[in-house]
Amino acid sequence: MFPNFLPTAVRRLTEPTSIALAQSIQRTAIATPLTNQPVITTYVKQGCGRTPILLIHGFDSSVLEFRRLLPLLSGDNETWAVDLLGFGFTDRLSGIAYSPTAIKTHLYYFWKSLINQPVILVGASMGGATAIDLTLTYPEVVKKLVLIDSAGLAGGSPLSKFMFPPLDYLATQFLSNLKVRDRVSRIGYKNQTLASIDALSCGALHLQMPSWNQALIAFTKSGGYSAFKLEAISEIVQQTLILWGDSDKILGTEDAKKFQKAISHSILVWIQDCGHLPHLEQPQITAQHILNFCGEPH
Repeated sequence: MFPNFLPTAVRRLTEPTSIALAQSIQRTAIATPLTNQPVITTYVKQGCGRTPILLIHGFDSSVLEFRRLLPLLSGDNETWAVDLLGFGFTDRLSGIAYSPTAIKTHLYYFWKSLINQPVILVGASMGGATAIDLTLTYPEVVKKLVLIDSAGLAGGSPLSKFMFPPLDYLATQFLSNLKVRDRVSRIGYKNQTLASIDALSCGALHLQMPSWNQALIAFTKSGGYSAFKLEAISEIVQQTLILWGDSDKILGTEDAKKFQKAISHSILVWIQDCGHLPHLEQPQITAQHILNFCGEPH
């Protein structure tokens, strides 16, 4: 059975990993300083033991992004994935200024409420920028850091110049078009066969949540994640694993080397024959690198 708070289109999912993860999505009320009203937050928790792993999804995505990776990590590890504020299936309350600062604040209080011990923090794409931001602001939260084809060195959103009426609404309508989303998804993969109907369903399911477009407009108007200065990134003291698809057509490959140079305790691993989404395109290899990294002495 699927949770009743998910859109009915969840029944269109066909791949076993997608169905299983959707069925395991939970939600809880998280109190934050952002509003007097708690934020009903969706997340997945599987496994137990060892240092918890916390997975952070990318832009306009959800916990379903980790449908192939999370089961491979949770066999011997307590593994979490959470829908960021303004994204996925987490409630989008009115009156909140959706911005990187608000996302970081909500994420911190989610961690404090449910986990409250240092984690292996894994951020993919925009989730990498979120992970960096959280690590720099709340270093006590993060034991080790994993960046998967991470944003953070290229600032802002190209959509921001369209975010004024009526173009802001039209921009979100454009992004909600399934043909557009399919084209964008295909750019993310090197192996085009992975851009399946099921993958498209996973990537579009959260669009049916209330106020999806308003929150996306607000986040984009905020400027999104500005480029971190290399001096700031160099303040990361945690051991960091940088995983990067060698055929990334979304962010390219140069930022991987810049992250490695800036973060003193970091290693860079190239995921071969892979685009922007190693956790979806090469999940077994990606999981093994993360598990090996989790087990290293600290």
